[in-house]
Amino acid sequence: MTFQWNFSGKFKAAAFALLIASSASVGEVRADAGFQKWIRDFYSVAAKSGISRNTYNAVFKGVTSPDPAVIKSANFQPEFKSKVWDYMDNRVTESAIEKGLEMKVKYKRWLDIIEKRYGVDRHILLAIWSMETSYGAALVREGALRNVARSLATLAYQDKRRRKFARSQLIAAMKIVQNGDVSASGLRGSWAGAMGHTQFIPTSYLTWAQDIDGDGRRNIWESVPDALASAANLLKKNGWRTGKTWGYEVKTPAGFKKERVGTNSRTLAEWQRMGIRRVNGKAFPRPSDKANIKILAGSKGPAFLMLKNFFVLKSYNNADKYALAVGHLADQLRGFGPFVVDWPRGYIKLDEEERKELQERLKRLGFYEGEIDGKIGSGSRGAIKDYQRKFGLAQDGYASKRVLASLRKR
Repeated sequence: MTFQWNFSGKFKAAAFALLIASSASVGEVRADAGFQKWIRDFYSVAAKSGISRNTYNAVFKGVTSPDPAVIKSANFQPEFKSKVWDYMDNRVTESAIEKGLEMKVKYKRWLDIIEKRYGVDRHILLAIWSMETSYGAALVREGALRNVARSLATLAYQDKRRRKFARSQLIAAMKIVQNGDVSASGLRGSWAGAMGHTQFIPTSYLTWAQDIDGDGRRNIWESVPDALASAANLLKKNGWRTGKTWGYEVKTPAGFKKERVGTNSRTLAEWQRMGIRRVNGKAFPRPSDKANIKILAGSKGPAFLMLKNFFVLKSYNNADKYALAVGHLADQLRGFGPFVVDWPRGYIKLDEEERKELQERLKRLGFYEGEIDGKIGSGSRGAIKDYQRKFGLAQDGYASKRVLASLRKR
């Protein structure tokens, strides 16, 4: 709708502000009324699952409107939208490795206990912790944690694709409160209801959460040992194979047919007979183990034979990029190097400090408003494109050596 204004000066500004405020409040009242009705009506569903009125009221106390940030986050998930090299570059970083080695020393006693009890390698657990909350740093970042009940109710109310998921998670979240594991006010997490250091959704918490520190609470929000033990228990119960790796980087023979990628599970010995070899030239330790081949960036990128543990990692997050990043970061924490074959980026990548410098220079020039964290997401790529557009460069949005060199000249 277009409005014609015939006012001037302060009166025009005041009238405009009044109309906008009135329109916004009317829209909010309508949205809130529907949302509040949904909350009232959902109690009958919760009650059938054994949720008391007291628990229900406590969980929804102060929740009066949907959370718009939840829908925004739901519409962008980097596991499924980012290029694989962008995803990996943002997560398998110098700082993630350095911090992980520090946490490996700090929590050695608990990692010894957890590894012995659940049979899951400590480096995998540290990598998951890094991926999920940057070793807990994300939990204390301003504005990072949301009201889980409000987030899940928002998804159930507004997101048709996730409605069934959100309703089941909301019931599970209320059970967690009713069981006394966390207070209603402490029920904080991500836009999708994932909670604690290792980001368990409520149903996963009810199924796999552990109290390894023995204080009587499965406290994944504040107890790092509980959170790491819970992650280990999830992997163990989903089939983790103790003492085995997640996969191998391999090279394929000339003329290898792409239709063999991904779906065919063969023994490592069978893949070897087809001409596939480890990139380091070593033999496969257990030729009878079965594996699937994954080529995530075309024939010019790295190729992998993925073992059972790779697919167990996907029980945590059902994305190949996620499982690969966890496995690769774990290997880096063990002291292994980067992949032998690099990703076909089409540009020379920046290291983490250079990416931070790029963001800082873009911010100084007024193109970027986000955090200086070295992570190249949609905000950074948009800022790079705006910079390239202004100065007549190819608008690819890549955080490349070429763009940084250009910025250094400004």
